[in-house]
Amino acid sequence: MYEATPQKQQQQRQRQQPKKILVVSAHPEPQSLNATLTTVAVEHLRAAGHEVRVSDLYAMKWKAGLDADDYLDHAPDRRLKVLTAAGQATLAGRLSPDIAAEQEKLLWSDAVILQFPMWWFSVPAILKGWMDRVFTNEFCDGSTVPPPYSEGALGGRRALVSVTLGARESSFSDRGIHGPLSDVLFPLQHGLFWFTGMSPLEPFAVYGCNELPEERYEEAKQAYIRRLDGLFTDEPVPFRTLTGGDYGRDLRLLPGVEEPGSGGLQLHVRPAG
Repeated sequence: MYEATPQKQQQQRQRQQPKKILVVSAHPEPQSLNATLTTVAVEHLRAAGHEVRVSDLYAMKWKAGLDADDYLDHAPDRRLKVLTAAGQATLAGRLSPDIAAEQEKLLWSDAVILQFPMWWFSVPAILKGWMDRVFTNEFCDGSTVPPPYSEGALGGRRALVSVTLGARESSFSDRGIHGPLSDVLFPLQHGLFWFTGMSPLEPFAVYGCNELPEERYEEAKQAYIRRLDGLFTDEPVPFRTLTGGDYGRDLRLLPGVEEPGSGGLQLHVRPAG
């Protein structure tokens, strides 16, 4: 009789346990593919027994620009030193209410999904503003939280990028003119998720979405559902830890740690095996 391995048993338990998921959506059109994928994620995850909260940034009229108003005790005649002001306001519980609410959602969550269209090789400005304002000093980085690129302030959470792209998939390949998608998304995957301790999964991407025929539209939804089923069981991108002995005191990768012939941003991913 078939007997599940301990790893399979653990994966089955993870599937059965309800989780808390935050979906952050950034598209101005309620009838867009991004809005559809957000709905697919929310409905499928809730049907699986998970709790889901949504931050629809356009619907929320999210303020994208960081300024002194984010820090309630900052005097208007005082020079704004963002790192210092953010850290002090975070520790004192004196952040603007919209920032505090989003931080509470992050702390509540077991996983975070970012849903957005790629615009000019990056996220929409409203989503960048969410990151700039919500990921404050002393919340996800600073002297009072765990070090980055290891356990991190938001350690233990999964993170998934779900992105739509107008270009064809081949243009984001290793020899594609836009560069590998993993390189383009490195600031998110490594610089936001992994820096703060979250475990990023391989991104879910829908290419050629500007003129997506109906059959591919449905294929994209079904493919996304399959990825959502692995949100807590798929292996995350194996980025190197800051404390794992791969980096020197100058924060540079030590010589000879990488595989022969490797280079670029992939240096910061542990080789297989």
